[in-house]
Amino acid sequence: MSVAMSASMSVQPMLQQPIPQRIGEVGGHREWSTGLFGCFSDCSSCIMTMLCLPGMECKNAARLGECCLLPHCCAGSNIAMRARLRTLGGIRGSILQDICAFCWCYSCTVCQMSREMDNMGL
Repeated sequence: MSVAMSASMSVQPMLQQPIPQRIGEVGGHREWSTGLFGCFSDCSSCIMTMLCLPGMECKNAARLGECCLLPHCCAGSNIAMRARLRTLGGIRGSILQDICAFCWCYSCTVCQMSREMDNMGL
């Protein structure tokens, strides 16, 4: 490379820090398509969750593109998957609300996630 060519390719100093830009709304733009206790709107997922909760957790993880054993190998992964589902679907909420949902009714929350993925086409 010649000296003239290297001089024209000089690095310009950054005079100002880049401004972060939001991609979308942080809080989401819609609610869950069914309520936390809306199990009777999809009786088959409700029955599957009642009879085989670990199987439904594995199915939800796989549908979100994660290893199906994640909910059983990593504590708190269901909360992370719920937050991911909210982000993908533009659903309002917070991690604190996700934690509370799992504390109040764990199986209802797993079932709601399955119904939401059905409604989203995942």
